[in-house]
Amino acid sequence: MGSYGPRHSSEGTLPRVRGRRPDARAHVDYGGVRDILHSPDGGRFEFPEDSLALFDLYDRLHAATDGAVDPLVGRELELLVYDSAYSLTPAPDEVRAAERARGRVTWARDVRRDGRTVATERPLVIDVGAVGKGCLVDLLSALLRAAGHADFVVDGSGDLRHAGERAIRVGLEHPFDPRRLIGVAHLRAQALCASGTSRRAWGEGLHHVLDARTGIPVSKVVATWVVADETALADGLATALFFTEPHRLAESFAFAHVRMYSDGRAESSPNFMGELFT
Repeated sequence: MGSYGPRHSSEGTLPRVRGRRPDARAHVDYGGVRDILHSPDGGRFEFPEDSLALFDLYDRLHAATDGAVDPLVGRELELLVYDSAYSLTPAPDEVRAAERARGRVTWARDVRRDGRTVATERPLVIDVGAVGKGCLVDLLSALLRAAGHADFVVDGSGDLRHAGERAIRVGLEHPFDPRRLIGVAHLRAQALCASGTSRRAWGEGLHHVLDARTGIPVSKVVATWVVADETALADGLATALFFTEPHRLAESFAFAHVRMYSDGRAESSPNFMGELFT
C-alpha cells in the first residue's frame, strides 16, 4: 500500500515538519525539551502552540491508565539502555541506585502546566513517543486537506491516516513473523495505529514499551492496533492498551481495537471493522 500526497508543497508549511524524527522521541533537541533536561533546578518553559493538544491528550491518557502512560518515562528508558545515543548499554548500578533514591517522577506530580507553559523543579526527560508520531501524521493530513486534497493516505510507518469515501484494506502484521498477518482492518476516513513489543527490542524481555509506574517492560500484551478519528489518539491508545483494559479506556475515548497476547490469543472489539485470522 502506498502513501499519497500533493505533487507540490508550500514552502511555508514544510518547516513545521522538517527535522522531526519519525518516532518523535523527546531526546531530540527541541527547545523546551532540551532545556528541561539540562536545568538542574527546573524552571518554566514555553512550548509551541500545537503542543497544547499533545499535552492535553497526555493528561487524559495518564489519568485513564492510572499513570501507566507517562511522558516522563523517558528517564526509565534511558536507564534501561534506550538512551539518546541508542547505546543499548544499561546504566551503571550506581546511577540506577541514585535515580531510585530520588524517587520515580510522574507527569501528574512533577509537572505543572498552564497552557503551553510547563513548570518543573528538577531535570526531567520528556518522551512523547507514545503520541508524537501520530501528531505528526495528523499535522501532515491537515496540510493535505488545506491544499485541497480529499483522498489520501498518510503512512507514518505503523501510523496511518486515511481520507476519502472508499475504504482500504490494511493487513495487521504478526508481531513475531512479518511474513504473516493476524487479520485485516477496513479503514475509511479514520486513523489506524499499531504498536508492538518486537519492534524495538534488544534482549529477552527488553523492549521500549514500559509501564511508567514500575519502569518494567510489559510482557502480557505483545501487540495492539487501534482505529480512531485522530492519529494521535489512536497512537496513544495503542500504547495504553498494553496496560489498561479496553472497557476502562472506553469510558474516556471512542475507538476500536485489536489486541494480541504473548500466548498467541487475539481479541477485537465489537466495533472493529475487519477480520481476524486467529
